[in-house]
Amino acid sequence: MAALTLNSKYRMPSGYEIPVLGFGVYQTPADEASDVVQHSIKVGYRHVDSAVAYRNEAASADGIKKSGVPREDVFFTTKVPPKDMNYSNTKLHIENTLKITGFEYIDLYLLHAPYGGKENRIGAWKALAEGVQAGKIRSIGVSNYGVHHLDELEAHIKSTDEKEGGGKGGVLSVNQIELHPWLARKDIAEWCEKRGVILQAYSPLVRNTKAEDPLLVPLAKKYGKTSAQILLRWSLQKGFVPLPKSVTKSRIEENAQIYDFELSEADMKSLDTGVYEPCAWDPTISHD
Repeated sequence: MAALTLNSKYRMPSGYEIPVLGFGVYQTPADEASDVVQHSIKVGYRHVDSAVAYRNEAASADGIKKSGVPREDVFFTTKVPPKDMNYSNTKLHIENTLKITGFEYIDLYLLHAPYGGKENRIGAWKALAEGVQAGKIRSIGVSNYGVHHLDELEAHIKSTDEKEGGGKGGVLSVNQIELHPWLARKDIAEWCEKRGVILQAYSPLVRNTKAEDPLLVPLAKKYGKTSAQILLRWSLQKGFVPLPKSVTKSRIEENAQIYDFELSEADMKSLDTGVYEPCAWDPTISHD
């Protein structure tokens, strides 16, 4: 595998490319989002991960526009809110996102969580697929989907493609889930890797709760890096697309400085904890 750089991208099942490092704006206040997004782009990020529920889509888009980098060179993600998971709401959110961002298209639109029951989940997905066909969205995916949710969606896509023709069911490009050494989720990771679905890692820094962890401190010392940089490097070497978030400019820069070292195989193995410890919510286990 070629060495990764800040400019590296992966090709998604949709055919479009996604930058391998993203900048997350979860819980970033709207009045700060434009400024921090501009800073992230200035230091080399080309991928911004927002959501309707974050209430900062417009501010994040403003930061992209003010960065001076052409729109087509910055990858923008948003998500349908967990409580609005159905066909008609999703249609409305797509239109509203385009309106408030002023963008002609959205690079990636995700279903934020597998809520609302099967019929509503499938309806919301159908609206995303129609958004792609209409040229409003380039790639679509899901977030917080467990294997049973992924199986359900895959069955829907296959049956729709068989009935209506290839591509009509929509192409699953991404599953964005909480991923770090204390929540490696091998079952979901294997499902996605087998199908070429990109795994995005949110909370890759475990919400800064592991900075002094005895697993990380010796590695940080060994490589001359911070615990956060060790965690992001782990994510990269797993083939994930990590989405670190910060409103601190020095941290935004530090989180991008992860391409000048590589964790050894033994050190990667030492981070294989085998535990299941979410630091955020965990909709992957929902069964409604």
